[in-house]
Amino acid sequence: DPLLDTLRPVVEALGGTLVPSTEAGGDDVDVVWDGTVVAAVHRPDPHLDLHDALPTLITEVEHDMGQPCAEMDRSQKQKAVALLNERGAFTLRKSVEDVAEALGVSRFTVYNYLERAEAG
Repeated sequence: DPLLDTLRPVVEALGGTLVPSTEAGGDDVDVVWDGTVVAAVHRPDPHLDLHDALPTLITEVEHDMGQPCAEMDRSQKQKAVALLNERGAFTLRKSVEDVAEALGVSRFTVYNYLERAEAG
């Protein structure tokens, strides 16, 4: 189905799973097209371990910016920190340290980039 093929990557990017309507459960969100339930979305479990969340966010930012963090110049690193901040990366434990390591800068530098992002 073209509709489901179009929705699948969006649902997966948000951490959900697109399933046939016959497999829908009580917590799932129905996908309704022209008045008919055509599928359902299993939402991600809010109690999942967030262990891999930060590396995933860093990988996404690298993809969006078209290069690995280690190869970014100063302005690109500032933009990467701003993007990570927008995506909630710094709400995760030890994220400043991990982002600093990925970018090849100090924690102090990441805090400066964060200040700049929040001021701008």
